[in-house]
Amino acid sequence: MAPAEPEQPSQHELRPAWSLPAGAADSLDLPVEWPGEVTREWAWGGSTGKGVRVCILDSGVDAEHPLVGEVQQSVVASVGPDGEVVINEDTEGDLCGHGTACAGIVRSFAPECELVSVRVLGAGFTGSGGVLLAGLRWAVEQGFHVVNMSLSTTKKQFAGILHELSDKAYFQRTVLVASAHNMPVESYPWKFSSVISVGSHEEPDPLTFFYNPDPPVEFFARGVDVEVAWTGGAHIRCTGNSFATPHMSGLCALVLGKHPELTPFQLKSVLFLTSTNVGGGK
Repeated sequence: MAPAEPEQPSQHELRPAWSLPAGAADSLDLPVEWPGEVTREWAWGGSTGKGVRVCILDSGVDAEHPLVGEVQQSVVASVGPDGEVVINEDTEGDLCGHGTACAGIVRSFAPECELVSVRVLGAGFTGSGGVLLAGLRWAVEQGFHVVNMSLSTTKKQFAGILHELSDKAYFQRTVLVASAHNMPVESYPWKFSSVISVGSHEEPDPLTFFYNPDPPVEFFARGVDVEVAWTGGAHIRCTGNSFATPHMSGLCALVLGKHPELTPFQLKSVLFLTSTNVGGGK
């Protein structure tokens, strides 16, 4: 008796995972109708950032500062004895001014966005990679539209987990906007392609931003001699990539306020097309 012929896989079984079936192209819904030319007016004209939830992952935020305005929630992240993420209400506020500065810049762009503070830095800008991971993990789980990260870690042992979290955020439509380190050292997560990475330029116009064709920094925004909000209702002038980053976060909030359907990939494309050296600021 001849051996039985093995069953041949069906065409359906031959199709790779994550593939598009034949004739299914019409199911790819693109809710945003793209114009012939993407201009700044199309991208964010008339937007105030209303409905966009922006997380400031930093040193806390002084919600009493007039340049910051209402902060919907303030929490502090820590790591529990078994490595679990612990989130508590932040009763201390900003311990060094850095987070307040970033929040004030975002607010100047998007006056009606919702701000949430997640404190991962202590007094004197002290912090740890573990606490940074805890705060970012919680922020990603909350599904914020934009997370401003004017900080990074040089600890390579955290790079893999940060990469996973950055990719998770990207695929669930949470935009991570991360500052490049101020020194020429390896740090994370700004070098990951799933985040929007930001360095500084010296131009005084807050709406001047440049696309960088020579990565890993993707965009340059105003970050030199910037007047910012500080603790105690103060104003000071600061320089650093930390202060360029919330300029881009604020722009992201404006664009998403007008076009909430955009994916992070599409949002990056809009920023590219409207950057000063590409779209000419039109």
